[in-house]
Amino acid sequence: MADGQQHRRYLIMTASIGSGHIQAAEAIAREVRRLDPDAIIEIVDFMSRSVSTVNWLLKRLYLLMLAFVPDLYDRCYQFAGGKGTGRLSDMAFSLVMYRQMAHLIDAYHPDTVLCTHPFPEGACSFIKKFSRRQFRLSVVLTDYSLHEIWMYPRVDDYFVAIPSMRDGLIAKGFAPERVHATGIPVDRKILELPDQKSARQALGLATDQPVVLLMGGGLGLGGIEAMLDDLERIDGPLTLLVVAGRNEDLELAVRRRVEASRHELHVWGFTQRAKLLMRASDLLVTKPGALTMSEAFILGLPAVLHDPIPGPEEENAVYATAHDAAVWVHPGESLADAVQALLAHPGRLEQLRAGAKACGRPAAALDIAQVLVAEGNMSHGN
Repeated sequence: MADGQQHRRYLIMTASIGSGHIQAAEAIAREVRRLDPDAIIEIVDFMSRSVSTVNWLLKRLYLLMLAFVPDLYDRCYQFAGGKGTGRLSDMAFSLVMYRQMAHLIDAYHPDTVLCTHPFPEGACSFIKKFSRRQFRLSVVLTDYSLHEIWMYPRVDDYFVAIPSMRDGLIAKGFAPERVHATGIPVDRKILELPDQKSARQALGLATDQPVVLLMGGGLGLGGIEAMLDDLERIDGPLTLLVVAGRNEDLELAVRRRVEASRHELHVWGFTQRAKLLMRASDLLVTKPGALTMSEAFILGLPAVLHDPIPGPEEENAVYATAHDAAVWVHPGESLADAVQALLAHPGRLEQLRAGAKACGRPAAALDIAQVLVAEGNMSHGN
């Protein structure tokens, strides 16, 4: 092995831009530990200040700019996907991160590096090309569409959400045996949640009226206050749950609304109970982040999608609506009208539940871990 020890070493590289990349990394790590209790596993946030001040500053700058330029991700996404200047800039960015990634490889001596974000993936690809460091490079794509930003040579395994993504990578020249359509990894504990009534009781919620959950991801994005204004037009009894994530201003603003709302309104900041809140709900209103969508699929929770960040979130929304797992409220359309129409038609809600369930891949993290551990055993002749 890379350090002469008997136990296989895994370095899982992620990035704290949103929460989906980190949660995917943690879900896989848990499954690897179950399959190989002796494995040495390190999860590293490539964008943390402790790893690189430059990376951390780039992340802070991006999040700051996102508040003023909502389509910033779309511009970067489209630019990076180009065959010319965009792709060259993407490669240049990976080269900038080469040194920090090389330090991590030297510090942890991994047998396998697993990336849930394209930035460390690109740096690892160049390390394999320009240095003698040897490790297996595996990559988990955390969206429901392909993009050039994820495509690098010298990747040993790609794990993708759906078969069409696998087909796309194979068409790009990647070996079929190295591309696995596993689904997006989520924590399998989601399958151990109580039933809806028990979840509501655990949260102290009314059990006799519809429950609608509003989420804006870990960053609390998505115009939640405007949505609450719109939902006030609904006359019937309704329980509204709001997860503000790390957006403290939003959390405080929603708390100020509780007394005046005609609905039963509850708010959480960043919480470990998000999955329980999803289980308690009849309907999820959210931006179409891939991990949130994947959890909703597994739970059979119908979603109303809004304000996707142009680029991958839009494509996530296209996937969910095409499979009748969600409805998409476009600019100019009323969220309240969409919610009211769904709650008034249980048959339509049931259709969406069935569509979501059909998209769910609860074993994705386990399937990925099985491939990683099996290939690790093969490389050591076990």
